[in-house]
Amino acid sequence: MTRLRSKAAPYLLALPAWLWLGIFFVVPIIGLLWMSLMTGNIITGFTPTFNVAVYPEVVTTYWEQILRSLGYGLAATLLCIAVGYPVAYWIAFHGGAHKSTYLLLVLLPFFVTQVLRTISWKFLLADNGLVLGPFKAIGLLPEDARVLSTAVAVVFGLAYNFLPFMIMPIYAVLEQVDHRVVEAAYDLYASRFHAFVHVILPLSLPGVFAGVLLVFVPSSADYVSASVLGGTNNTMIGNIIHSQYLVNNAYPTAAAITFVLMAVLLIGIFSYARALGTERVMEVQAG
Repeated sequence: MTRLRSKAAPYLLALPAWLWLGIFFVVPIIGLLWMSLMTGNIITGFTPTFNVAVYPEVVTTYWEQILRSLGYGLAATLLCIAVGYPVAYWIAFHGGAHKSTYLLLVLLPFFVTQVLRTISWKFLLADNGLVLGPFKAIGLLPEDARVLSTAVAVVFGLAYNFLPFMIMPIYAVLEQVDHRVVEAAYDLYASRFHAFVHVILPLSLPGVFAGVLLVFVPSSADYVSASVLGGTNNTMIGNIIHSQYLVNNAYPTAAAITFVLMAVLLIGIFSYARALGTERVMEVQAG
């Protein structure tokens, strides 16, 4: 009996997680798939007709928004790496006794909803706002220069909103780097640059890997930044899904677009994991 309990203990401990995953992920996914195969409208009702033709139809119609979303998500992810890695590095190696304070400052914007944070940047990036206004006043920018309603504004908004998701996993990994390993590199006459490239950077790859996933996936499916900062010419696939669900009430079409986006993201994630080599990353992390 005791042996049976010891064997069942891990499964019982994992049971709440499996229940949570099943109720809040698997069941909605199945429901979404079922809805995508229906036809009809909100007045007469939706009927399951296994209409698989909706999938090539949405790909043909919205391929431009899908590619644009992936491009914006990739640009925002690269920008988050460029900004977030130095921040995480500085906090991990030079934060001293105030690391918790710096991490709190990184997370502080999350105490405000994403919509309000994005709207605040709409005022800052306005044609005569705090960012462009002074440069126009001293003649460094032409009067018709603008950032709002451009791809730059959308990518900047995405990077701003998801930057902490890049900083935190990189910091968590850098915090665990054994400083004696870095000192050993210095003892072997490695410069700071070579110690970083050959010691610190490889050890931090698991954090970068996790940060890329945490930033790229939600930023590619985001619709708030494109709605507030992008205008009509920078529509992302998230805006299409939003309008199909809540404006057109075309639930099967919206569900099919969601599945297409999910499939594209999964293919991208698996390709990224295969290219980076997650096993090698974990081996580096394990030392």
